Amino acid sequence: MRYITLALLFVGLSTTTFAQGLKLPALSPTASIQQSFSTSEIKIDYSRPSARDRKIFGGLVAYGELWRTGANASTKITLGEDMYIGGSRVEAGTYSLYTIPGAKEWTIIINKSLKNWGNSGYNADEDVARFTVAPKSINNMIETFTITIGDITFNTCNIVLKWEHTKVIIPVKADNAERIAKDITKAVENPSIPYYQAASYYYTTGQHLDKALEYVTKATEERSDAFWMWHLKAKIAKKLNKKDVAIAAANKAIEVSKGSSYEAEQKRNNELIINSFK
Repeated sequence: MRYITLALLFVGLSTTTFAQGLKLPALSPTASIQQSFSTSEIKIDYSRPSARDRKIFGGLVAYGELWRTGANASTKITLGEDMYIGGSRVEAGTYSLYTIPGAKEWTIIINKSLKNWGNSGYNADEDVARFTVAPKSINNMIETFTITIGDITFNTCNIVLKWEHTKVIIPVKADNAERIAKDITKAVENPSIPYYQAASYYYTTGQHLDKALEYVTKATEERSDAFWMWHLKAKIAKKLNKKDVAIAAANKAIEVSKGSSYEAEQKRNNELIINSFK
């Protein structure tokens, strides 16, 4: 009996030892996405369950009930600056992302609590944003729950949730226009003046085009051999309907690009501007 007891003890110890060193595939592996956006970034940490032949929405994930938006711990979203999510202003920081799926409507919830395991401990009083969006059907089967960030502009992007045959789009907007304008004004007063970058930003966003033309003109004065700066000046002047300025800048871009690998491209693009006034 003594030998049996010792043998069982040895087996138990051996099993524990082996188990401690055992690494198995996770059914819902963790993932982290990090995307530069506006003047900072958005980061999302979540676990990715797979369908594995199960019905997901309206089945495994019940309609009308709070969902952790993934598996295991609640999904976390970190904003590098103040942003509007679904029209609600959310301050920079880290939050939990919850959802309430429905066949025709999803409720999106941004919550301050970070210590919850799944839905456990969720308190609606800690919500900082709550809004609804309409889900979309997709033909292809998404086996593993996926979150992406796309459709990025200077101040907008979409957080997209996809699983099974469902896609949900969460709109995000950075309220950065006024702040960036102030930053540009400060920057151009410094010894190293980013005239070209400021002009490019204003041209792309369609803001302060007179100021953009002023800045790009100063940039070409500093770098008269920079054909890309002359081309930008031509594009800005075209938007302002300043024919003579646009044509002169376009011709200058063609001239200074000669001999570079961009010669043909610059000739083509700048002639389009010149011909647009004919």
